[in-house]
Amino acid sequence: MSALRQTLRAAVRWQYMSANPAALAGRNPQPAPRAVRAYNPAELDALAAELALEGAALIRFAAATGLRPGEWAALTRADVDRAGRTVSVRRTVSSGEVVALGKTSASLRQVPLSRRALAALAALAPRLDTPLLFPAQHGGPLNLGNWRRRTWAPAVEASGIPLPARIYDLRSTFASDALAAGIPVFTVAKVMGTSVGMIERSYGTLLDGAGADFAGRLDALDTERDRAAAEPTSGV
Repeated sequence: MSALRQTLRAAVRWQYMSANPAALAGRNPQPAPRAVRAYNPAELDALAAELALEGAALIRFAAATGLRPGEWAALTRADVDRAGRTVSVRRTVSSGEVVALGKTSASLRQVPLSRRALAALAALAPRLDTPLLFPAQHGGPLNLGNWRRRTWAPAVEASGIPLPARIYDLRSTFASDALAAGIPVFTVAKVMGTSVGMIERSYGTLLDGAGADFAGRLDALDTERDRAAAEPTSGV
């Protein structure tokens, strides 16, 4: 839309048009953000119980890292640094093909691995026929559409968790947990490969909850400083 508006402004300057219809129409209203769905631990357990080992590890890893479906579908074993507790997001699956992310893309990043993420990786059975962490049965990239219909949807139905229940909501689960843990919005946005504005727009209600104990955290900081100041210093 920005490119269209720029073109129409140029047309008015060059006198091909007498007025810019985009300017007369006013600014485009922002669409309402979609409802945020975050899975609680009991729901994740219920989903995992309905999936095979690889599927259970997949959803636990996705919920613990906040990666987009196309990103975790493109991960290889070489992307994981278990000692450094990070996973590098370098590629994504697009139209069934693994493609590299651009060097200037915000999606190109390193994501910290929590204990839950490492446990999910440890549960994966090693495969010698493919470098992918979460491959399809034949070893190539997972077809997300097929996996959603054949694996995810039956697991959701069998688990009895409330609907709607989307694969992408595993990413929202990570955002919810990170904000509830008091991680700064800027850090959450960077780790998730998105903008602060998008976090604020999509997870505004979660931000309100994350700030509920703001004063309590400041009180805890003051208490810690007071305790440190009261401790006797050792003589030289």
